[in-house]
Amino acid sequence: MKIVDDTSEPHGKTSPPSAEALRWVADCVGTSAAIESVTPLAGATSSSLHAVRLRHGGGVVELVLRRFVDAAWLALEPDLALHEASSLLKAARAGVPTPELVSFDEDGAKCGVPATLTTLLPGRVELSPSSLEDWTYRLAEPLTCIHAIEAEDYAWSYYPYIKLAGLEPPEWSAHPEHWERAIEVVRGPRPESRECFIHRDYHPNNVLWNEGRVSGVIDWVNSCRGAAGFDAAWCRLNLAQLYGVAGADMFLGAYRSLAGAGFEYHPYWDLIAIVEILPGPPGVYEGWPAFGVTHLNGELIRERLDEYLSSLVERL
Repeated sequence: MKIVDDTSEPHGKTSPPSAEALRWVADCVGTSAAIESVTPLAGATSSSLHAVRLRHGGGVVELVLRRFVDAAWLALEPDLALHEASSLLKAARAGVPTPELVSFDEDGAKCGVPATLTTLLPGRVELSPSSLEDWTYRLAEPLTCIHAIEAEDYAWSYYPYIKLAGLEPPEWSAHPEHWERAIEVVRGPRPESRECFIHRDYHPNNVLWNEGRVSGVIDWVNSCRGAAGFDAAWCRLNLAQLYGVAGADMFLGAYRSLAGAGFEYHPYWDLIAIVEILPGPPGVYEGWPAFGVTHLNGELIRERLDEYLSSLVERL
């Protein structure tokens, strides 16, 4: 068995799975399964991701083992493995390529920490498209399918990751008055909207591409019952930082055209998405350099966020 390891990243995100964890993986495949290699996957920011290649029944099986190694995250959400497993089963109804759940270790009894085991999808993250307009349109397509899934019975529901009370405009901003307005809006009532199944962390790093088309949507641990507008808003926030306001607006235009009359845009969701970056000064998301985006820096990110927020305030 070959294990390719890189322990240069903090928090053990690329430390190899234990022998016990790998035995569990092999047992999930079959009694005669033999592991050939274990390779860390690029871009992991909050958990440990490894591709596991096995021989079984004369063929090859390729899986992904995700171990939830962030102790602080687990303290807040001890049901992470169960959550992602439930989300994957629900996402399978969307008609978009998603990893197939093989098994999960709810309490860490097999892997030392809670974990999920899924099939490995083809493709790679693409952050340097040749045509931003075409790419954002294709990026929006899976969301409309995901949002078609009803979620009335789903156990997890949307909530902001920050406490809205006590928020203040950031000191780094050149337009604190726009942040004041955004905070005022998100503290008010939410717009009425249909609740559906949402990804909750839909952005380019969680979408795989193959030959110019989306080949997979991954990372379902945050999925919940919520407003479609938030999913669009969270992706737009990422696109605004990567490509500026134009990229974010291209995505919104694509999503609106695909969703049709069933979707009504409201800037509230964009505003609540952007205030989630508070209170600390924003920097470059570590998942972007992992896939070749090396031109960004903290100053440019802050300038783009200010510009993006100004465009949102104008929509009110």
